[in-house]
Amino acid sequence: MAEQLQIRLDVNDALQTQAFQWAMELCKYADMSNEFLADFWNRLVADPDVYDEFCYYLKHQDYSCHTKVDGYTVVDVLIWQMDRFKMELDMDKSDMKQNGDKMLLMAFDTFLKMRKEPDFYVRAMQTDTGTDYLGKY
Repeated sequence: MAEQLQIRLDVNDALQTQAFQWAMELCKYADMSNEFLADFWNRLVADPDVYDEFCYYLKHQDYSCHTKVDGYTVVDVLIWQMDRFKMELDMDKSDMKQNGDKMLLMAFDTFLKMRKEPDFYVRAMQTDTGTDYLGKY
């Protein structure tokens, strides 16, 4: 029998409840597991700045870009991932084709990881640019 997932959720906080429901929907549309949802959510609420960015997007369907890692925002991560997405499309390997929800979810997931390992992700963003320039392949 599968073990019960541990989710940090304040059910008395209406915004947090709404944000969790939205995270569940994003994970559903992105075909991500409940384990991914639990891990993502717990990391999200443990980082108040990224959580605020996530809630801002939920409320405004736009980015506040207040939270930065070495000058990069979640929008920068999304653009970087889109370049990588184009490379995967060129190789016909991407499961994000036609799935903006997954792209958004993965941008926030990567941004959370970037907060923990900034050097790794900044280096990757500066060197791994996809296929959008001559001579890449």
